[in-house]
Amino acid sequence: MANLFFIPQYIISGENALKMSMEYLHAFGKKALIVTDEVMVQLGNVKKLTDELDKIEASYIIYSGINCEPTHSMIDEGVGIYKKEGCDFLIGIGGGSPLDAMKAIGAVVTNGGSITEYMGKKIEHSLPPTCVIPTTAGTGSEATKVSIITNTDTGVKMLLNDPKLMAKIAVVDPVFTLTVPPGVTAATGVDALTHAIEAYTSLKAFSMSDLYALSAVKRIFENIYEVYTNGTNVEARREMAIAALEAGIAFSNASVTIVHGMSRPIGALFHVPHGLSNAMLLNVCLDYLQPGAVARLNQLAKTIGVYRPGMTPDEGAQAFVVATKALLRTLSIKTPEEFGIDKEEFFNQIPKMATDALASGSPGNTRRTPNKDDIMELYKKLWD
Repeated sequence: MANLFFIPQYIISGENALKMSMEYLHAFGKKALIVTDEVMVQLGNVKKLTDELDKIEASYIIYSGINCEPTHSMIDEGVGIYKKEGCDFLIGIGGGSPLDAMKAIGAVVTNGGSITEYMGKKIEHSLPPTCVIPTTAGTGSEATKVSIITNTDTGVKMLLNDPKLMAKIAVVDPVFTLTVPPGVTAATGVDALTHAIEAYTSLKAFSMSDLYALSAVKRIFENIYEVYTNGTNVEARREMAIAALEAGIAFSNASVTIVHGMSRPIGALFHVPHGLSNAMLLNVCLDYLQPGAVARLNQLAKTIGVYRPGMTPDEGAQAFVVATKALLRTLSIKTPEEFGIDKEEFFNQIPKMATDALASGSPGNTRRTPNKDDIMELYKKLWD
């Protein structure tokens, strides 16, 4: 079976990657729309970018309105600014939300209409030149052909998936992740871990995606606790940034499975950050996945060093599940209750969430295919 493999045209990684990227951004156009959030402005990360743009005499306008997971109205606003200001290329800087928003703005700029019309549809025209600069080691949005935008009119997180959403340049500079607090470091790191596990266990996995998924899982297990407890460790931050990139490449090509399918409705209805909702769900979904993915989970156990000689494949798979759950405990991942979600309201929404999860298509990639009842039971287990 043939498989098509996508990565950004250019990936610039390591310390001083931002400075090196200016050589390429100089040729992008005359004026950039910088898509970000207020926290990135306050932390000085946007200034790091604009200082470099000033050196190459590039014009820009800053749109810092992506202060939660992006909604269709935020995209509308960004498109309006892009057109009004006469921009001709885009830079996204921040976590997954600004990066996803930047892609969506670019899609509407060249394809017209409203982003609410894009779910499940092919994007006909190429985006303007795009550059993504992640500031967390988690979403992998810098290396994906995916954007997730919430339609607040319907309460649905829309999954946009098209090769034209792939950024032209991904700038992976670990200096930006040094400002990330421990809780966000943990949640985004587990988000990357989830991407890698799901890509590796997806029914759409293939040899090229497997290479990146396995490498990402290994790097994350080796470095996530260190960056959680010692955020100034630049070497560990670099490893996590590369791991998030690898995981993004893996799932962009092999797709995601049940965790992401179930995660999006939680985010849309209860405003849980995407990385955190993935982290919450990984704990219960691994148990569900295990019987259908024994060989793959056994290989992951070997990858992270918890497989022992003489173990059966089932024992190896279980060893990986146990190790992952132990990691989640050390990272103090919040439960829905700890996040502040009302249990009664959550349970009332379970039927809708299960329907929306299945409609996303992601659970269908799982090696143990779930039905609505299965998903409803998994949602309930988040409260056990």
